Amino acid sequence: MSYYISPRFLNKLAVHITKNYLDIPGVRVPLILGIHGRKGEGKSFQCELVFDRIGVEAVHMSAGELESPDAGDPARLIRLRYREAAELIRVRGKMAVLMINDLDAGAGRFDQGTQYTVNTQLVNGTLMNIADNPTDVQLPGSYDATPLHRVPILVTGNDFSTLYAPLIRDGRMEKFYWQPDREDRIGIVGGIFSEDELSRPEIEQLVDTFPHQPIDFFSALRSRIYDEQILHFIQTVGFERISSRLVNSVEDPPTFQKPNFSLSRLIEFGNLLRGEQKQVEEMGLVREYNQSLAPQRRHQEFQDEPRSVKRQAESIQTVIRNELVNEPRSTNGSNGLNSSKMPRQPVLNGSLDPQTQEQIRELLAQGYRLSLEHGNERRVRNNAWQSGASLEGNEVSKVITDLVEYLSEHGGEYVRLIGFDPKSKRRVLEKIVQRPN
Repeated sequence: MSYYISPRFLNKLAVHITKNYLDIPGVRVPLILGIHGRKGEGKSFQCELVFDRIGVEAVHMSAGELESPDAGDPARLIRLRYREAAELIRVRGKMAVLMINDLDAGAGRFDQGTQYTVNTQLVNGTLMNIADNPTDVQLPGSYDATPLHRVPILVTGNDFSTLYAPLIRDGRMEKFYWQPDREDRIGIVGGIFSEDELSRPEIEQLVDTFPHQPIDFFSALRSRIYDEQILHFIQTVGFERISSRLVNSVEDPPTFQKPNFSLSRLIEFGNLLRGEQKQVEEMGLVREYNQSLAPQRRHQEFQDEPRSVKRQAESIQTVIRNELVNEPRSTNGSNGLNSSKMPRQPVLNGSLDPQTQEQIRELLAQGYRLSLEHGNERRVRNNAWQSGASLEGNEVSKVITDLVEYLSEHGGEYVRLIGFDPKSKRRVLEKIVQRPN
């Protein structure tokens, strides 16, 4: 199967890795490259394809290894894996990297309810120390004066604003926001269905039919096409014999004929997958089963009309796309923000615009919580917002008053309103509510 590598992704990783192996006089190169973006867009898989393309060995870590019952173990493991990568460079004579997947899930702080442990502090401190001293990484309790080879570190995640701000500053971490455009999506989906004889116009139509689905949706779609054949195989063998037929069997592994990968069939199964997603969004049965949450259900329609949840989620996603995805950029070829083309600042004379006030009312009514982030132009341009105050309480007037006071205190900065679900720890709203004059 021939997979597609985005040219933007390939160029960014190749430059970062190569730059860390060069000795450029007077140039300080960030050791860490942070790749962030929406879930399911293939960040980790694109990294693997790039590693194969340029011949790089990768030593892997996951977010699950960044916590332990024993204080200090995750930090020690990071140092150990880094030294392993440096040893690969020395022994095999080829480039190597340390790859940490989903860093924000293991070391991020999503809200005040997220436990901030000693291990989280040590992980942040260890990564900062390695970024500042990449050739002098020691294990606890021992010291080796021999300098190590510099090893580039790549980390992936969804929301780096949850990470410790000094870790993601520009001198230590270079940020790369991965959001595949239409051409990237067509290329990646074409690679997924490369063996299925779909033409480029059919791939384009498939992508355009599901424009808001992540890349892994199409991979799951291809897998779903085989379900009918697998069910027929199970029924033929017998439900009672399927285990002995597949595990430690002397018979050859089963083979399956190529299913029908016509465009109409793919769209049919794609609609089924999308329907399952909507069903999950609309149910919310935890509120019915968990009686301890009953006091939080201030509006009966939240339970009686589950479709309102869907409408709320869709409106929130529209706001996110308008505020973040289509953020205006400068027209002079730089990455700077073009203040002349920015929407009018919504904070006027100490009050919020009616749309923002209505969004706050809806979020509080749904049981969501609110917090704030702020940053200057450079931080916003690099998506390195600083965490601010939490808007406590459920009284709309008090929350709006606290928000206006916070805006006044940060009058010369950008301020972003964050709405998040305290149960699932996911963000449902990110809206810039103040821009500097």
